[in-house]
Amino acid sequence: MTPVPLKLSLRGIHKSFGSQRSTLKVLDGIDIDVEAGGFVSVIGPSGCGKTTVFNIVAGLLRPDAGTLELDGVAVDDLRGRVGYMMQKDLLFPWRTVLQNVMLGLEQKKLPVKEARETALEYLHVYGLAGFEQAYPRTLSGGMRQRVALIRTLISDPDILLLDEPFSALDYQTRLYLEGVLVEAADKYRKTVVLVTHDIDEAVALSRHVTVLSGRPTHVKSRHAIELAERSPIGARSDPRFREYFHALCDELDIQTRKKAA
Repeated sequence: MTPVPLKLSLRGIHKSFGSQRSTLKVLDGIDIDVEAGGFVSVIGPSGCGKTTVFNIVAGLLRPDAGTLELDGVAVDDLRGRVGYMMQKDLLFPWRTVLQNVMLGLEQKKLPVKEARETALEYLHVYGLAGFEQAYPRTLSGGMRQRVALIRTLISDPDILLLDEPFSALDYQTRLYLEGVLVEAADKYRKTVVLVTHDIDEAVALSRHVTVLSGRPTHVKSRHAIELAERSPIGARSDPRFREYFHALCDELDIQTRKKAA
């Protein structure tokens, strides 16, 4: 089988925060590889620096040391090349659903007519036709996150960075949006990196899971997830789901015991 080329590589990423009096070492040589079209989840103890990794990839922070590679080429950051979706939808309350979705296309200087037609098509595909002129305050949490996901996808980024985007939602809505995400990633052939505290979600959605240690943080292990079904509900029904779930839980429990010891 021909190896899948790497889309994103992080090599020896170090990052500390602090002042001359006190320094907190957060990342201690992080190495992460993401295959083109892959779906990787990053899990680890709370406060270990998962979001810091994302901020470095997105160009919001500079690493103290280490390199980033996109398609095998070293880059300073991926600013403008990633779609970044967070737990908060960050929709502009003064803009309608349509206007929020069009924001990225406006920044890319797409003609207004073309941007509007593209946005309307996405809203139709993802079940938001009829809500084009609604304002965010009138939408449910799940609908707001669907708008945020569309806004992330529509600019056609190389990589989707998702920082616990569904954690504040009820379980039924989360399952639905997980399905929307997986279908969109497959349809548009997107490379996805998901930060999550939810091991259940990591196993159900991912092809690979990277486990981070406690601070100072390094990569503790990597797990290939091989489930026959890609839908979130189908994946959770796979006989191997339980095995992966407990293996990852055990790793995080070991970290907890060592920290408490």
